[in-house]
Amino acid sequence: MAIASVDSNDSTAGNPRPMATLTIRNLDDAVRDRLRRRAAEHGHSMEEEVRQILRQVVEPAKPAATTEGLGSRIHNHFASLGSLELDLPSRNDSPSAPSLEP
Repeated sequence: MAIASVDSNDSTAGNPRPMATLTIRNLDDAVRDRLRRRAAEHGHSMEEEVRQILRQVVEPAKPAATTEGLGSRIHNHFASLGSLELDLPSRNDSPSAPSLEP
C-alpha cells in the first residue's frame, strides 16, 4: 500500500488565509492508479482531482430541480388551505363586433 500525501510547501503564497494540508496513509495502489487516470482524463493533477472530489462530496445538497410549472407549484403550496368556490356569472350573450361608426 502506498502512502499518498496531498501536501503544499507554501500554503500561504498568494492566499491571505493558510490552506489546510491533508495526508492520506494506506491508500491502495489500485485506488491511487485510478485517481491518477481520472485526473489525467480531466486534465489536471491528482491533487486538484482530490480537491474537486472532496468539494463535491461535502458541498451542501442543492434542492432538486422540479418539472412542475410555476402555476402548479403555487397551487400545490396553497392546496392545504382548501378550495374557494366562486359563483361565476352566466354567459348567455354572444359577443358582438364593435361598432366602428363615429
